[in-house]
Formats: sequence, structure tokens, C-alpha cells
Amino acid sequence: MCIATAGLVMSMDGDNAKVLVGGNILTINISLVNPTVGDYVLLHAGCAIEIIKEDSAKELMDIHKELEGLMNDHA
Repeated sequence: MCIATAGLVMSMDGDNAKVLVGGNILTINISLVNPTVGDYVLLHAGCAIEIIKEDSAKELMDIHKELEGLMNDHA
């Protein structure tokens, strides 16, 4: 199963951006979308696939935290 997550664009350099995801800064390809610094993007397989609203991004991040907690409880 594939899953996408949300991240905050911190800086951009050409087709790449530094994106804050779960406390980590990742280098993500942004050539499929046109974000600006401060935008939230939906990420999959190292690529930004959609610009999303902040409230949607935060809701998705909360769901990921909840799932991570459930997985840790059952490990």
C-alpha cells in the first residue's frame, strides 16, 4: 500500500525544495507543482504531487501521528 504525507515547504532551489515532514527536513522534487515557501504540499515517493491547504495538511499530519502511535502500541 502506498501512502502520501504532507509537508511544509521551507526553501526552494530549481525543481527541488527542502520540506519539513514530521520534524525532518527532506529534499523533495517539486517539478509537478508550483509551490512557494510556506505552502503545504502532499508528498509521495519523493515528489510533491499537490499543493494543499494548511488545515488539510495538519489534519493529515495528525492522522499519521495517530497511526504511528497505534503501530508502536502493537509492535
